[in-house]
Amino acid sequence: MVYVLSQNGQPLMPTENHAKVRVFLKQGKAKVVQRCPFTIQLLYESTTHTQKINLGIDAGSKTIGISATTDSKVLYEAEVVLRNDIVELLSGRRALRRSRRNRKTRYRKPRFDNRKKPDGWLAPSIRQKIETHVTVVENITKILPMTKIIVETASFDIQKIKNPEIEGAEYQHGEQLDFWNVREYVLFRDGHTCQCCKGKSKDNILNVHHIESRKTGGNAPNNLITLCETCHKAYHKGIITLPKEIHRGMRFRDAAFMGVMRWAFYDRLKELYNLLGVEVINTYGYITKNTRITYDLPKEHYVDARCISGNPAAKPMDYYYLQKKVRCHNRQIHKCKINKGGTRKRNQAAYEVKGFRLYDQVLWKGQKCFIFARRSTGRMDLRLLDGTHVNASVGYKNLKLLSMRKNYLIEQRKAG
Repeated sequence: MVYVLSQNGQPLMPTENHAKVRVFLKQGKAKVVQRCPFTIQLLYESTTHTQKINLGIDAGSKTIGISATTDSKVLYEAEVVLRNDIVELLSGRRALRRSRRNRKTRYRKPRFDNRKKPDGWLAPSIRQKIETHVTVVENITKILPMTKIIVETASFDIQKIKNPEIEGAEYQHGEQLDFWNVREYVLFRDGHTCQCCKGKSKDNILNVHHIESRKTGGNAPNNLITLCETCHKAYHKGIITLPKEIHRGMRFRDAAFMGVMRWAFYDRLKELYNLLGVEVINTYGYITKNTRITYDLPKEHYVDARCISGNPAAKPMDYYYLQKKVRCHNRQIHKCKINKGGTRKRNQAAYEVKGFRLYDQVLWKGQKCFIFARRSTGRMDLRLLDGTHVNASVGYKNLKLLSMRKNYLIEQRKAG
């Protein structure tokens, strides 16, 4: 499929007539705008007749499914892998800054009570994913003339799962009601008894232990357990291990993200596209699942997006696009770990090595791949977009640069 732009940059209907595209390029009537997906721009005035195109979006916290369809065939399908390292990066930055303040500055009274967040504030990890969703949609609408955008908001009632009979004001009465903090609730829940030795140590001092680190597991009650001080210290020294039955409770992080993201993303799309005459509506996961089962389609994100678009019977393409959002340049200057002698190792690699940069797309022995690591000697680590190793050490002289790196890497993959 070749995507076509008009002379003034407006998207037109794509074409599968590759011979005609080659003639236009050879005669100078068109120019190549981008390689993947292959897009050309006409250099002469043309008609702007278009068909009705629906864009289905399978929104998610880890992967986005995209499918643009007409009544008869699929025009574009893709899966977008999102970044999930924001929380870890911010936690590392917070630790570095806190350590530096403790070393370099006098004691300062905590001021967390006088900080108010503005209306509509979202956590950076959630805001980044919402912005990625919006950017992905904007990139598609640049090459295809959309008439309708349908978003799946996979929402479900978390409290209803825990208590099917909950209703009304009971939603405000969670499991921590009447407890002044989480620690008191966890101690009460565990009967003020060490959950490791069950009181055999005779230690009356009780601690609340994080099953997973606070950075990844948070301070939710399902990540906390009561341990006596003896067991707590022995565990952190590696002398004992926790019983197998002690594990973190069920996670609802992705579901919580979808709940927060649902209206923010939906309202953002309506704000951007309703003024352009593009209808924006939402749908739900159970409808998508029922449609996929009815038409006996495989479980893939881009297939779900095809069902969401309202044209599940459209003729599919034999390939789809895999996209990945990456951080191109690590701006953290130093490693957290201090080397012998009190020095810190610089964390920044050279911006360019032998004319190549991180995540450049290159051609090696007829295979398209990406540079995932570089050495100062000019040896490159080549991989596919999903991380599959192609070659861990290839000389730069054997590589041909296809496209310079971008925030969104993309490659074409075989469907099915």
